[in-house]
Amino acid sequence: MSFNNLDALYRQVIMDHYKNPRNKGALQDGSLVVDMNNPTCGDRIRLTMKVEDGKVADTKFDGEGCSISMSSASMMTQAIKGKDTETALKLSRIFSEMIQGKDFDNDGLDLGDIEALQGVSKFPARIKCATLAWKAMEKGLQENK
Repeated sequence: MSFNNLDALYRQVIMDHYKNPRNKGALQDGSLVVDMNNPTCGDRIRLTMKVEDGKVADTKFDGEGCSISMSSASMMTQAIKGKDTETALKLSRIFSEMIQGKDFDNDGLDLGDIEALQGVSKFPARIKCATLAWKAMEKGLQENK
């Protein structure tokens, strides 16, 4: 597949998550709640997570922002749901390295749709948009310890 075709495919994946977000909404059962915003561009997110027995049993997000921040939140919630908290934090580290354009080792984990955001590394101003949901997840899991 040529670079242009791959780039177009990645744009389609990002737009699909933006227009049809997965896990959008809120958990109502006393779950962890983390509110974060990116004052630079106005993106904001509320992430709710239910952590049971060291696993992210469920997670949802709500908020508003650009296609990068909202699609990243959708992808992130899909990626961490059902994973143990250590794996969720590992995915966040891998995502951070990828989004900064660094060489990264996926450590045997399937990144799925998350890889579509790899091109954001070419646009430094958008990195904070892409990492907002991931920073919220890290904060919530660290506060839950």
